[in-house]
Amino acid sequence: MEAAARVIARRGVRGLRVEELATEAGVSTALIYYHFKDRAGILRATLEFINDRAGRYTTERLADEPPLTPRGELEQTLLLELQDTPEVRENSTAWGELRASAVFDPDLREDLARATLGWVQEVAELIGRVRPMNGAAALAASAERLTAMVEGLSVRWLSGSLPLEHARELMAGAIDSELERLHH
Repeated sequence: MEAAARVIARRGVRGLRVEELATEAGVSTALIYYHFKDRAGILRATLEFINDRAGRYTTERLADEPPLTPRGELEQTLLLELQDTPEVRENSTAWGELRASAVFDPDLREDLARATLGWVQEVAELIGRVRPMNGAAALAASAERLTAMVEGLSVRWLSGSLPLEHARELMAGAIDSELERLHH
């Protein structure tokens, strides 16, 4: 799955060739087809892998660190999507490639919509811990805006049109604005 994320990040979904993926992963093309059946299966599994990996790098903490406040957990989850590490760059780039390809691929669109919904629900739950007196619709709307902003800022940062620190500052400001909006 790491090899698939790398190839998609480097070549895009349209540029994904099973032969290149097999070479990158150090396995045979037959083994890839055996495990994933077809290209759609590869894309579905890669999307799940990217989602799971993002979940790990946005929530991992050292055992001896004190627990985060609900707001700290929300900020960490969103701001760690904007960090200059090979893993985050690859994940964000591959996610963007999958999202762009979903415009033309109904099957991928459904898988991406499910993954996005899960992310929005996770963020809405985190927001709800910070602002527990708000209804589900208000929390979901805030989460939708914040996750969309992370994606947009990520694309701008990765494409070189926005410095990383400025993207992080904008995201922190958006979190403040959403929480303030929910406070009233």
